[in-house]
Amino acid sequence: MLIRKQGNPLYKQIADLLEQEIHQFYKAEDSLPPEQELADRFSVNRHTLRKGIDQLVTKGLVERVHGRGVFVLSGPLDYSIGKASRFSANLVALGKGSDCRLLRKVEIKAQGNIAKSLELELGAPVIWLETLRSVEEKPLCVISHYLPKQRLGENPIEYQGGSLHAYLKGLGIKPIRKMSTVTAVLPMDDDATLLVMSSYQPILRVKTLNRDEVTGLPIEYALARFRADRTQLSINID
Repeated sequence: MLIRKQGNPLYKQIADLLEQEIHQFYKAEDSLPPEQELADRFSVNRHTLRKGIDQLVTKGLVERVHGRGVFVLSGPLDYSIGKASRFSANLVALGKGSDCRLLRKVEIKAQGNIAKSLELELGAPVIWLETLRSVEEKPLCVISHYLPKQRLGENPIEYQGGSLHAYLKGLGIKPIRKMSTVTAVLPMDDDATLLVMSSYQPILRVKTLNRDEVTGLPIEYALARFRADRTQLSINID
């Protein structure tokens, strides 16, 4: 029952009550009752009800699916960041099905932070790969990979998806993580669309530099954008 008094907004009370019920009675993938049914139950208008559900969306407890309703999310994925951690291997260890789709593969000229991170001269050729990683058919992160072309050997880059690091190992290159920084930011429009999320929900942006274990030279600069409501990053010091 809602308490209609100053100091405790109705939408906040609705969010608290629904959160308790989600923990007690719902499991992942269950849908909440329709908005109008919930609004009638709490004797509020749909604007107030939606504001309450917004609180649950921000907490990562539920997500809105256009045209279908509001669904309960599973707990955040515990993604490990370590010296030699790989996206695909991490998910196999967790028993999760994953998919990596190649969105873009182009050659660009090294500029700004990309040139600096990869220790390249300005204008040096760089292979830019953009990938979308999904877990159990749900988008989890978008990654921009920048690879110095001159350090990849003479063969053309024929990567078409899947584990990029496994592909690089096939070329005799073993990427080792040397640095990662994590920042909470709002997604750009393209990322929000690809990750099927609202542009006002935060993402976790992870910048990573990998070096080739053999040569010691930078071999990959990556910029990953994770859905913050579905990801928990664990930093492992090797």
